[in-house]
Amino acid sequence: MMKRKNSSGTGPDVVLIGAGIMSATLGVLLKELQPDITIEIFERLDVAAAESSDAWNNAGTGHSAFCELNYTPELPDGSIETSKAVSIAESFEISKQFWAYLIENNLIEIPESFIRSTSHMSFVWGEKNVDFLNKRYAALTNCHLFKGMEYSENPEQLEDWMPLIMDGRDKSQKVAATRMDIGTDVNFGELTRCMFNHLKEMDGVTLHFNHEVRKLKRQPDNSWRLKVKDLSSGNKRKVYTSFVFIGAGGGSLALLEKSDIPEGKGYGGFPVSGQWLKCTNPDVIQQHQAKVYGKAAVGSPPMSVPHLDTRMINGKRELLFGPYAGFSTKFLKKGSYFDLPSSIKIGNLRPMMAAGIKNIPLTKYLINQVRQSPEDRLAALREYYPNARSEDWELEKAGQRVQVIKKDPKHGGVLEFGTEVVSAADGSIAALLGASPGASTAVSIMLTLLGRCFKDEINSKEWQTKLKQMIPSYGESLGENGQLLEEVREHTSEVLGLKNMKQVQK
Repeated sequence: MMKRKNSSGTGPDVVLIGAGIMSATLGVLLKELQPDITIEIFERLDVAAAESSDAWNNAGTGHSAFCELNYTPELPDGSIETSKAVSIAESFEISKQFWAYLIENNLIEIPESFIRSTSHMSFVWGEKNVDFLNKRYAALTNCHLFKGMEYSENPEQLEDWMPLIMDGRDKSQKVAATRMDIGTDVNFGELTRCMFNHLKEMDGVTLHFNHEVRKLKRQPDNSWRLKVKDLSSGNKRKVYTSFVFIGAGGGSLALLEKSDIPEGKGYGGFPVSGQWLKCTNPDVIQQHQAKVYGKAAVGSPPMSVPHLDTRMINGKRELLFGPYAGFSTKFLKKGSYFDLPSSIKIGNLRPMMAAGIKNIPLTKYLINQVRQSPEDRLAALREYYPNARSEDWELEKAGQRVQVIKKDPKHGGVLEFGTEVVSAADGSIAALLGASPGASTAVSIMLTLLGRCFKDEINSKEWQTKLKQMIPSYGESLGENGQLLEEVREHTSEVLGLKNMKQVQK
């Protein structure tokens, strides 16, 4: 990689803002691709992965579109759109290849509980929803990424798959489910901290906790000057660098606005908070061993898709239901109530107003969620677990997400529920905005960023060779190459200690 110069002649080659899964992934990729690169990482909290990457703050699902119904919308003609599901499934396979590479090369030490085989299921009831799930199953199983998916409307079969959900259910209710036994549960917090433990031991990498980037300014040579405050001591300093990645979760929008790059104009953010019901009864926890996703209520955001979810957190098996959506003007769980008001600028006022008008049902939905009583939350749980008792569950705060609002020539502004990389034309700065599916697709997202911001380097023979070592399917489509997918899955399953299709079929 050509060392990009900055106006000070000193400072790191790269600055990463935020110590979450995205910065960790980008940092490790860059050091593998270019070992002599220098990196400084700034995190405003005192530990890595404390916001969206923390286990309690995200779904923990290795998002592969096996069970998430919002990734396969039903079109007006009744057909099922599968392109997003295929893309997400392929992205997760890319992530698994990268993690397997890190483990095989002893670059990170990961506890067993980082990733585990956990069945992914979709569960619906009612004639219309059963019809939708049946069509979804038929559409997805046309693609080999979803080979092995099972479908059933048989109550006895479903009772075997998910006893808690079927026990006490009205026998006359029409129900259906799909199951993928090669699904996973991932502790992204543990993974993130393992990657940072590796990074901070490497030459040329410095990790600063309790440090907040307050300002960014482009220099005449297109490098960047950052003003950073040490929150422990109160000391301030300037840092010069040739490349900045803003991976600060909900804090990314404010920093993108401060960068003043044209590509960042017109973006806004809409915060959505969440809560879980956490099971406290070990006997109940032992009866459920799957991630079972349902259909989101009309007008609700994708992050609020209800699911009864087996998790492994801090070495302990947990059972969660939710998340229940809510509204807060904070952009981070440990943020400020002034985050939303201060993000509104002249440049994004129109898109935000247009998106707000268009999404009035979402606003009403969030207001109703905030007003929910414990009895309301229990009623929602009983739709999935009919025999649920209030004394077996307690409320736990989930993470804060900021959905992207962007300019739209037709509608003025639209609310996006995915993730988006915003980068300067010269590739000197990039920011990640948005939420779902986020962490599961971190490797694919960072490869996209490298393609935009390190164009010459990524096309070099050295980088291309290294990328193929780290990600054997790099440059090829797993959605189109069934044999390559089978080879990749078999290898990553062995390294990561997961079920593979051959084991499942036995």
